[in-house]
Amino acid sequence: MNIQELKLFKHLTTTLHFGRTSQACNITPSALTRTIQRLEEEVGKKLFIRDNRSVSLTQAGQRFRTYAEETIRNWQQLTNDLTIGEEILRGEISLYCSVTAVYSILPQMLKKYRKLYPQVHITLQTGDQANALEKLQNNEADVIVAALPDKLPPQLKFITVIETPLLFIAPAHFGNNPGEQGAAIDWQTVPMIMAERGLGRQRLDSWFKERGIQPNIYAQVAGNEAIITMVSLGCGIGVVPQLVLDRSPMRDQVVILEVIPALTPFAVSVCTFQKNMANPTVQSFWQIAEREVGR
Repeated sequence: MNIQELKLFKHLTTTLHFGRTSQACNITPSALTRTIQRLEEEVGKKLFIRDNRSVSLTQAGQRFRTYAEETIRNWQQLTNDLTIGEEILRGEISLYCSVTAVYSILPQMLKKYRKLYPQVHITLQTGDQANALEKLQNNEADVIVAALPDKLPPQLKFITVIETPLLFIAPAHFGNNPGEQGAAIDWQTVPMIMAERGLGRQRLDSWFKERGIQPNIYAQVAGNEAIITMVSLGCGIGVVPQLVLDRSPMRDQVVILEVIPALTPFAVSVCTFQKNMANPTVQSFWQIAEREVGR
C-alpha cells in the first residue's frame, strides 16, 4: 500500500459512497474499487460492507481508518520536516471552495502562491460551500474559503475577505412577481427554493421561525447556483449571497426583492485549523492571503 491509496481509503470512509469519492479524487469508480480490494487483500480483512444501497465500515475498517489517518499525518509531518531549511518550498496543499470563490476570491492568491512556490503541488476542489467546513474537519482540505458559521469551531483560524448580503430573489420574466411594486408577500403560500443545508438555510429557517411562518417549500437543492437556476425558471423565490448572484450568467433572469428585515450577511473567509499552520505550505499560503486581504 502507498500514501495515495491510504488517502483514497480515508476519503471513502468520510463519504461512504464510491461515486462521490471517485469524483472528488479524480479516479474512476472501477479503479477505486480495485484500490480498496488491494488494501483488503493486504490487510487480510474486509474493510467495507457493500450492497446495492449502502456502504459501511467493518470493525477491521474502523481500526484501519485510525492506522491510515496516523500514517498520513506522520507522512505529512515527515515531508514538512524535510523541507525545513530548504530554500525551495516543496510539498502539497489542498484547498476547497465554491466555484464563485475560485473566480472572485482566490485568483490573485493562487497566482502569487504559484509564482513564489512552483514546487508545491496545489489540489483545488470546488463544490457547495455548505460542505466546506466538513471538508476541513475531515482533513480533506488544508484551507477552505467559506462563509463563517455563527458558532465557530475551536482552533479555527480565519481571514475575512468580504461581507456579502443574503438576497431574496424572484423570477424576472414572469408576471405578477411576489413583492412586485411593493406588494406584500404572502410567505405562507409563495413557493420557496431553499438550500438543503448550510449557513444560508439556517439563517432563512431562523428568519421564518422568528415570524411564525411555515414556508411553502417547492424544492430543496444543493448549491446557490441551483437556487438561481430554479428561480430564473419561475419555480419560486430563493435566497442567495450577492457575491454568487453577481457572478451568475442568469443574473438578468431574476430580480432582487426588498425584504425587511434583511438577512444577516455572509462573512466569507479563508479558513484553516491552527494545527494546519505547522505545515509550511499552509503557512506560506496564509501569509499571502493576509497580504492580499490587507491591501
